[in-house]
Amino acid sequence: MKIVVLMKQTFDTEAKIGLGSDGKIVSEGASNIINPYCEYAVEEAIRIVEKLGAGEITLVSVGSDKTVESLRQALAMGADKAVLVDNSEFSDADEYTTAKVIAKVLEGMEYDLVLGGMKAIDDGSGQVAIRVAELLNIPHVNIVNKLDINGSTVTAAREIEGGSEVIEVQTPAFITAQKGLNEPRYPALKNIMKAKKKELKTITLADLGLSAADVAAKFVVEGYRLPKPRQAGVKIQADSPQDAAKKLASLLREQAKVI
Repeated sequence: MKIVVLMKQTFDTEAKIGLGSDGKIVSEGASNIINPYCEYAVEEAIRIVEKLGAGEITLVSVGSDKTVESLRQALAMGADKAVLVDNSEFSDADEYTTAKVIAKVLEGMEYDLVLGGMKAIDDGSGQVAIRVAELLNIPHVNIVNKLDINGSTVTAAREIEGGSEVIEVQTPAFITAQKGLNEPRYPALKNIMKAKKKELKTITLADLGLSAADVAAKFVVEGYRLPKPRQAGVKIQADSPQDAAKKLASLLREQAKVI
């Protein structure tokens, strides 16, 4: 089975980040990690190949040369090769741009299954996978926490309110991973060394027959701003619950002006 895993590198949300005067996120100096949901996808691909006894796993990512580190980590986990699309010509990409570029990469590949994270922890949009599946015209199941492959049949389960939903699709298909699907492994030292020799190819928009104008973002974030600091609370002193309720109502009416 040929499996493609879409992988995104994000800054570690545990790290300290801030906002610049232009409203942009300042993450310089913050460590980068594999998006945790993408890491579930990588692990699941490895488990599928191990269970089947044969297969090939190709990682696909869009980013700068800094992304190489995370791709090497995923290769050390057990993926076979990687493709990195250099985003220097479209660093302000939105979900539309990213999906269009990835779909173009996959159009030139053979695959039975595409795996990815349900969302990225930096922006949390959860759009790219769905857009890619639509562009490729293949079935898509999102937020999956249990997956079974039987020949060309993919059975995916996901949690819903009050129970679970089981969906069956035929390959080629796109599945996105949720927490609980598996527990990603830590690469052994020997596999980290082997990963340095695995194929990691960097391509550009020109290699895909695209220009920056072809993938111009449809959505632009002008900036972010921090919420106003919370004001200290007011402690109500009263001799009875009734008096406390009257004072609270007065504060809500006269100071907070919400009633």
